[in-house]
Amino acid sequence: MKNPSRKQADVLIIGGGVIGCSIAYHLACRKVKATVLEAGDLAAGSSGACDGLVFLQSKKPGVHLDLALASRQRFLHLQDELPLPIEFSACGGLVAIEGQDQMQAMHAFVRRQTQGGLEISLLDSKQARELEPELSADIAGATWSALDGQVNPIALTHGLAMGAKEREVEILTGTEVTAFVWDKGKVRAVHTNRGRFEAQQVVLAAGVWTAILGAMFGMHIPIMPRKGQLAVTQPAGTLLLHPLLSATYIAAKFDPELAGSGEQGVSMEQTDHKTLLLGSTREFVGFDRSTTSQGIIGIAKRCTAIVPALKELHIIRSFAGLRPYTPDGLPILGPAPGVDNVYIAAGHEGDGIALAPITGELMAQMILEGKTDFPLNEFRMDRESLQG
Repeated sequence: MKNPSRKQADVLIIGGGVIGCSIAYHLACRKVKATVLEAGDLAAGSSGACDGLVFLQSKKPGVHLDLALASRQRFLHLQDELPLPIEFSACGGLVAIEGQDQMQAMHAFVRRQTQGGLEISLLDSKQARELEPELSADIAGATWSALDGQVNPIALTHGLAMGAKEREVEILTGTEVTAFVWDKGKVRAVHTNRGRFEAQQVVLAAGVWTAILGAMFGMHIPIMPRKGQLAVTQPAGTLLLHPLLSATYIAAKFDPELAGSGEQGVSMEQTDHKTLLLGSTREFVGFDRSTTSQGIIGIAKRCTAIVPALKELHIIRSFAGLRPYTPDGLPILGPAPGVDNVYIAAGHEGDGIALAPITGELMAQMILEGKTDFPLNEFRMDRESLQG
């Protein structure tokens, strides 16, 4: 294996998923000499084992929704800028309401989202099925937002990486960090299986492995893996016109009032290749990425209750990804406490794809200017909601 050509960089980014590649791309657009170190391949972690929903309805009103709205605006620009098609579709999306017992809670949900700045409406069963004809006749209704959409997450990651490389960012795969070199409260260098790398600034953007990196220099980063299993069907005629979630998915994420039966919710989307991507579970099982028959059967059962036509399709494969979970459901973005030149950009859980554009832009601002256009105080690692 040849030695990498660059052992010194202005910024060293650890992690070659969608977040690390977005940071690299946005730094490159500002003519910064950056290097990305990825232990495996690009998009080999969560970015390549997730759905492609760019959903705003699933974001909690407040800073989370505000950040998502800002990110959503940037997808159209990225689609034009990047050298690889990212298959972004601004098609709108639905949250299916499976029973009248959820309807009252969803009324409150729509009010909160509207007050938070999202364009969203509540539909009855007939209106929902006019938008999405394959929905079950038993569906009580749905919420709808024209701002929801979908993207190919692997294409997005590789598109950002290609855009960064065109601007002289070096991206090194198969490069595992083994140690950090300290001097006077700063990280001066990083040891890897491919040698030593020096940098003025270091960004930890390794998803669920960010906590492991922090532990190498004695820092507790409150991120842990949460497994999500997904199923892929055979290609089919058009069954879904829009990506959709179930109301119980919203509940599982941040609103127990919507939970109803307590079952985990589901997500569904039909890709450009006409396969359907169905998800997912939410499991704390460490770093286990295996799929289970129980998990996949549960997903299939919940999805076919909402879209009965799925019963006619075969599942052709399944996979699982590890979502970087934080206790308060918000990512960690900003300087690492107590270290002068280390930044953290991780903990997005299932929102990494939707928040990747704005995360890359804001982290580039933070690294170069020490401040951001969008305030990141509520995303700092030392925020109160992560303590204890």
